[in-house]
Amino acid sequence: MSRRSSRLQAKQQQQLPLSCQEETPRELQAPEHLQTRKRRTAEEIKKKEDGKVAKKHQYEIKSCWPPAITGGISPCIIIETPHKESVTTDFSRFKKYRFRNLFINPSPLPELTWGNSKDVWLNILKKENRYAHCKHFTSLHSSLQPHMRSILLDWLLEVCEVYALHRETFYLAQDFFDRFMLTQNNINKSMLQLIGITSLFIASKLEEIYAPKIQEFAYVTDGACSEDDIVRMELIMLKALKWELCPVTIISWLNLYLQVDALKDVPKVLLPQYSQEKFIQIAQLLDLCILDVNSLDFQYRTLAAAALCHYTSTEVVKKASGLDWDSISECVEWMVPFVNVARKVSVKLKHFKKVAVEDCHNIQTHTNYLDMLEEVNSGVAATAPGQLSPVSTAGIITPPKSTEKK
Repeated sequence: MSRRSSRLQAKQQQQLPLSCQEETPRELQAPEHLQTRKRRTAEEIKKKEDGKVAKKHQYEIKSCWPPAITGGISPCIIIETPHKESVTTDFSRFKKYRFRNLFINPSPLPELTWGNSKDVWLNILKKENRYAHCKHFTSLHSSLQPHMRSILLDWLLEVCEVYALHRETFYLAQDFFDRFMLTQNNINKSMLQLIGITSLFIASKLEEIYAPKIQEFAYVTDGACSEDDIVRMELIMLKALKWELCPVTIISWLNLYLQVDALKDVPKVLLPQYSQEKFIQIAQLLDLCILDVNSLDFQYRTLAAAALCHYTSTEVVKKASGLDWDSISECVEWMVPFVNVARKVSVKLKHFKKVAVEDCHNIQTHTNYLDMLEEVNSGVAATAPGQLSPVSTAGIITPPKSTEKK
């Protein structure tokens, strides 16, 4: 080796780090901070794995369906949850429901070609629970009486017939009105007509193909409500209802029950297979019942099932709705005086211009519902004094009848 080469090698040896000058090869040695990190990581992984094992056996019982949609104590499923020191469950909300109701017929729908019938049925029941209503809204408004609601809804029925609006449109408006009143306080009776016509305006835009213009809705109020008033009230109502505008109405339940009962061809499940006369007869009973504020004591599906029971049988109701007698008996008994009065009125299919004959039964009609309701309440008061009082319109500003318009 030359002198120059040995001098260069010695210089390079001096520039290397001390750790590299040791006998142990560089690739076999690791810095101390890296070794510490590796040990720490292994310990953390072990702790995490131990935690997973501990949590693996921690479960919480949760309801798979809300109790209100089942008609009974809801069945439960077991799901894995994070660790909790104590889990408390409030069982007080289950006390008014019965466990057996759901399992009579969880899904009365037939097997569908376009979806799972059980999933479809549960989604419908969830909606029924989501859109809650209550008859005690009058306690929130000191200047209102229950019969004021009856007068307003009767007038809306009349407006629907004049403009050939669908029954679903009216029942959507009825639901919007009742739920909106639960969100407010101290509404004056002079505002009822504006709230009612706005509810119908919103419902018609959702349901009708060719909805009446806002000018027509303002026109039927005989100057009591302007177009600007309706627009402003529409925004107020939509915010109060949180834009939840798709309830399963009473008339929707009736359509479903009659269809399930009469269904013979599954692929044609969306086409009506029941008689129009039978539908109108039951729908007219429901029109009368909904004018009474006490109807809000019951779920919409229970009201439709009870009305169907009066014109068919409990076996038909059980097949179509999955509800047994215990679930509808209270509503059926409450509906007896309404049925007695409704049977006195002749029922016939009305025809409307520009409406196909096969769709005429879906158009909302109007009759002397206020007189019929007064007769119902008079009969109930005679048999059970103190329960109900006859409807009185004295001193109440009744909306003008649209048939009297020039």
